[in-house]
Amino acid sequence: MRVRGLLLAAGAGRRMGQPKALVRDEDGTSWLLRAIASLRPCDGVTVVLGAGADEAARLLPLSVDLVIAPDWESGMGASLRAGIGGVSADYDAVLVSLVDLPDVSSAVVARVLGAGTGPGVLARAAYGGTPGHPVLLGRDHWAAATATASGDRGARDYLTAAADAGDLTLVECGDLATGADVDSR
Repeated sequence: MRVRGLLLAAGAGRRMGQPKALVRDEDGTSWLLRAIASLRPCDGVTVVLGAGADEAARLLPLSVDLVIAPDWESGMGASLRAGIGGVSADYDAVLVSLVDLPDVSSAVVARVLGAGTGPGVLARAAYGGTPGHPVLLGRDHWAAATATASGDRGARDYLTAAADAGDLTLVECGDLATGADVDSR
């Protein structure tokens, strides 16, 4: 199975005081570069930028594909649609992660990737039983997930419906990370 890492990093980060793709830890660690590194177990990475895209694009390694979400201001749903739209149909799945998950590592990504194979796979990380990111979306789910993606909810409604129907695998990762996103300093 070929899986493309899809990093959503388009947000303005208003509560952070700058676009999240440009945030650095106190020690200077770039959130963008750390999140890209966490996706190493995937067969390549695509990053979706919006706010601060010109400056953030200069940070990207050459091996990373860039997609600009023109309507990024409307929320994560726009980023997800742009990102999936920018991934080649040669991939069986995308593993969607967010730039503001500082403790989600390549170990978490590898565990979620181990949840299944093929274009029908649908899995997501859970932390202490609470669903979170990353999310593994097989190609069979791309159209429906993007069709329901809106605002800052992204594909949450699609994933909730799939979980309720028993079609989503939760992969417990609470022993590896908290999965908590950082929205303010």
